[in-house]
Amino acid sequence: MAGLIRRADIDEVRSRINIADVVGEFVTLKSAGVGSMKGLCPFHDERSPSFHVRPQVGYYKCFGCGEGGDVFTFLQKIDHVTFSEAVERLAAGIGFELHYEDGGSASDHTNRARLLAANEAAREWFTEQLVTEGADIGRRFLGERGFDAAAAERFGVGYAPQGWDNLGKHLRSRGYTAEELSLAGLTSSGDRGCYDRFRGRLVWPIRDQTGQTVGFGARRLYDDDKGPKYLNTPETPVYHKSQVLYGLDLAKRDISRARQVVVVEGYTDVMACHLAGVTTAVATCGTAFGVEHIKIIRRILGDDTVGLGEVVFTFDPDAAGQKAALRAFSEEQRFEAQTYVAVAPDGLDPCDLRLGRGDDAVRRLITSKKPMFEFAIRQKLSNYDLNTVEGRAAGLRDAAPIVSDIRDPALRPGYTRELAGMLGVDLAEVKSAVESARRREAGSQGGQPQQGRRPEQRQQQPQQQQPQQQRSQPQQQSPQVAGRQELGQRSQQPQQEAPPVQQVSLTQLPSTTAVRLERDALMAMLQYPKVVGRELLARASVVGFSDQSLAAVRSAIAASIDDYERPDWVATIVESVGAPYVTLVEQLAVAPVPERPERELDVYLRRVTSSLIERHLVRRKEEVLGRLQRTEQSVDPDAYRSLQRELMQLEAERRAIHAD
Repeated sequence: MAGLIRRADIDEVRSRINIADVVGEFVTLKSAGVGSMKGLCPFHDERSPSFHVRPQVGYYKCFGCGEGGDVFTFLQKIDHVTFSEAVERLAAGIGFELHYEDGGSASDHTNRARLLAANEAAREWFTEQLVTEGADIGRRFLGERGFDAAAAERFGVGYAPQGWDNLGKHLRSRGYTAEELSLAGLTSSGDRGCYDRFRGRLVWPIRDQTGQTVGFGARRLYDDDKGPKYLNTPETPVYHKSQVLYGLDLAKRDISRARQVVVVEGYTDVMACHLAGVTTAVATCGTAFGVEHIKIIRRILGDDTVGLGEVVFTFDPDAAGQKAALRAFSEEQRFEAQTYVAVAPDGLDPCDLRLGRGDDAVRRLITSKKPMFEFAIRQKLSNYDLNTVEGRAAGLRDAAPIVSDIRDPALRPGYTRELAGMLGVDLAEVKSAVESARRREAGSQGGQPQQGRRPEQRQQQPQQQQPQQQRSQPQQQSPQVAGRQELGQRSQQPQQEAPPVQQVSLTQLPSTTAVRLERDALMAMLQYPKVVGRELLARASVVGFSDQSLAAVRSAIAASIDDYERPDWVATIVESVGAPYVTLVEQLAVAPVPERPERELDVYLRRVTSSLIERHLVRRKEEVLGRLQRTEQSVDPDAYRSLQRELMQLEAERRAIHAD
């Protein structure tokens, strides 16, 4: 096992990595002003983007839940890896060789990295087996479904040959231990020892958003195989089925650009859609579509505005498909995007549709989608005999809550009319039923009907303060501090529980001219220290401040002035500042600079910092002038002349600053 990574190497990796590129793999980022980007936070569910990224600072901060840090922190949080694993992954991505305190090298992998490497080695072996003579049954299966060798290569499809432990032997010869293979879900144990989990099956690699192979899905091929039709990797340290979507690594960029995602039911359906030109298709992996999948899709989709973007579900028309459709509808209102259902007329899934009618038929399936609300209403009404008064009344009672809960008030009247038409009853009767459903819902929530609210927002309001409380705990210290502890700076004393620390944020600052200047100058100093320059930084970090919280940040800058050129400048300030002001520093480090892009940014940064110094000099000058006026020249001529000289010096400094 390698030792601690050298500090110089960590700094070098940080300086070479653009944090926006890394975050952009998980979040759709949009411009938010000069040098600032923002998107939906990947760490909590939100409707409006409050997650800010500053590429030139190398820092991110969510103004909603409070998460913040550098590029290493982001990977630690998003992929649940250690600090060292985050550094090693980024270093590998740019081809940078790390060095360790004990002389080790990056070839000494951590546990997670070993599991990912084992999965990748298995993927390579599976794809190699697909072209062997024994894999004819697998190639025939693909060919019968319209997939040639190029399609198999594009999606990484492979073959697991029959036999006891062919894969296990291969990977152990590559240096992987039996324990690692079992932990990765590649092998299982029985009375006869370890054996390959996937045998005699066609295999699809399941990749995360970054393209790393985290697991596999395997389809039964032989009649004597008594296992399930599809067999997936079990839960492992790197594979969590509720948090992955097959095909997302291929689809994410088109999802972001087209503001569309198509959710299908299987691996071959994803392949068929992509090959037909529907390159926004993804599928769940052995589990129902759920809340965690929605969170992932919303982040990639940039789902922050009602009505923009669309989510299209395709389902089989059988009972299982209908059940899956209604289950998806139960989560529909977690989206801001419009949701739709696409079902082929003959009940064909995208794979069979492409095979029987061609690529154009798959594209038409998606374009002929129906709104999810219409689908859900029809499903409800299909359970009743609408030719009877009793059936119509029961159908109205069952469908009215669907219309009442439509979050977009502009759509609700239209669906009320649609429901009236489907039932063949008076519009006023349906309006009354919808309004009654809204009142019943409001009563169950203990309040008035809530316009345009989602169910989970109404249910989770009492928990909204939880992120703040979590940030206040000692364990939620700066991730950079945790990283430096891994560099040998770990405290030997046991951590003691401490009372929650009340964090100060930008929104709590007074809205005065003086405080705004102090805030803007600190933003310039934190975000662009090299542009501001050491001289202005040094002078601005010792001037008087009217706001105590901002003064604490100023003092931390003064204490860390020698590190202003370091790539972890903000992290250094976070370490130096008092505990209540960590959030404030992180917010100042990513908040958009209040400067118009058509102006010269460098000029603004130095000018706002200079204005802070000039204000300080003016105040000093006023103080000295008052003392001069109170001093009698005849009584104490030396003191009088000293004050005059000080006054002239301050004025000269003020003019020099103003001229710059």
